[in-house]
Amino acid sequence: MATAFFSFHGELAEFLPRARRGGAFPHSCARAATIKNAIESLGVPHTETGRLTVNGQSATLSRIVREADAIEVFPQDAADIVLDGTPSFIADAHLGGLARLLRMLGFDTLFENAYADRHILALLARERRILLTRDRELLKCRDVLRGCFVHARKPEAQLNEVMARYALARHARPFTLCLHCNVRLEAAAPDEVSPQVPEPIAARYSRFARCPGCSRVYWEGSHWARMRELLAPVLGASVPR
Repeated sequence: MATAFFSFHGELAEFLPRARRGGAFPHSCARAATIKNAIESLGVPHTETGRLTVNGQSATLSRIVREADAIEVFPQDAADIVLDGTPSFIADAHLGGLARLLRMLGFDTLFENAYADRHILALLARERRILLTRDRELLKCRDVLRGCFVHARKPEAQLNEVMARYALARHARPFTLCLHCNVRLEAAAPDEVSPQVPEPIAARYSRFARCPGCSRVYWEGSHWARMRELLAPVLGASVPR
């Protein structure tokens, strides 16, 4: 065993018992344990960590913990995250509202309440998505290379959290995805959708979009205005009108 002294900064402290927040505390680690092993045994998923120092020097999660090490762990920062193009996501159970808001902003986001953990891990490996979840044990899986523990409980606050963490505003393409099946919408002429929309709507609007997956039809009605109002705090003037 090796006893090291750990300090967790910022929001990482929320993963710890109250008695261990706000300063350094000793923790005994198994022989040859890495920093990743150690912090996850304390309840902090590796995906949530940013900068690490050991005895004042920069370190990585693979560094072996040694006797009397002073280990400081800092949270992820948007500046630490490098995205390869526009990110795509998979939202774990209970994050359906967040998934819908991300789709509203044009972000490819998979969501099913019935997803099993093994299915999620397979999708992450195959499609290089970012996992959004409130399940810290799932984030501890070594196969999860990119993930985010969502602290907030309400969808709008969750959206603000994810937008800030991944600096998503510049990647947003609002109202381009189907909110129900995550497929990119296609422009549709009024005569193509007239059998699917109420007659007053067909008479009033000239621009429509249709989902090629589920055939739902969208138009810029009162629901559109409500969605613009909902998205304004995170996108400001860039929300299309």
